[in-house]
Amino acid sequence: MNPVDSGRPTETRAVPSGERGATRIAERVVAKIAAQAAREALVAPTRDSAPPNATVVVLRETARVRVSLGLPYPSDIGGQCAAVRRHVTERVGTLAGMHVSEVAVQVERLHPTHAHDVAQGRTR
Repeated sequence: MNPVDSGRPTETRAVPSGERGATRIAERVVAKIAAQAAREALVAPTRDSAPPNATVVVLRETARVRVSLGLPYPSDIGGQCAAVRRHVTERVGTLAGMHVSEVAVQVERLHPTHAHDVAQGRTR
């Protein structure tokens, strides 16, 4: 007792958005995206520094990000932190589809770029 194909296309109805499922992106995934974005934003990462680390708190579709990183010194620390904030906001928004309400950049360590001066005990 199979239904007979009448040759007419079957009509499909759109499912209202309230009845569809939702995609939830885990905080650790967003944190990995943020850490990679911070790594991309650094102009001249030093060999001695650990890669940036990020922690994220997601509430609905809004993310709050904290990035910890090391920067070369002397350099424009404020400019580098601003570049990290901009790039993290843009990449998390693009890749995770989330609004980023805050990006806090925590500079864990400054790495001298003049290793020779540091070896001789001189700093500027």
